[in-house]
Amino acid sequence: MRKQKHSIWTNAPLSAAVAVIFGLIITGMAWMLLSAVLFYIMRDMKLIKAFAAAALTTGAYTGSFLFGKYRRRKGLFGGLLCGALMFGAVNIAGIVILGVPTDIKKLLLFTVSGAAGGVAGVNSKRPKRLMNQ
Repeated sequence: MRKQKHSIWTNAPLSAAVAVIFGLIITGMAWMLLSAVLFYIMRDMKLIKAFAAAALTTGAYTGSFLFGKYRRRKGLFGGLLCGALMFGAVNIAGIVILGVPTDIKKLLLFTVSGAAGGVAGVNSKRPKRLMNQ
């Protein structure tokens, strides 16, 4: 009898790790893009906090959306989990680089946008190449 191939999305910790890494990559790309827009086009650093929040929100939303879209269940919990894990990664990076932990407001930002992304991912169309779970 032939062995069934299992998707990485059937394993919850592995799929959360993939979604968090994807979200962090998107966050880094959004940071670079928005900082270039802020520096070269706007030439004003007064909006740096708003642009940083937009980059964090974009990364948490897309990572949780990916988790919800391919996991296909528990979108709210998965989104909250991805947002909290991304906050932990950003917090550790802030401690290592700056020596100061990040604000608790960023946890709220990550979890709310992560929950929204997870719910939106579960309610989106099913991916064509997703293996049956």
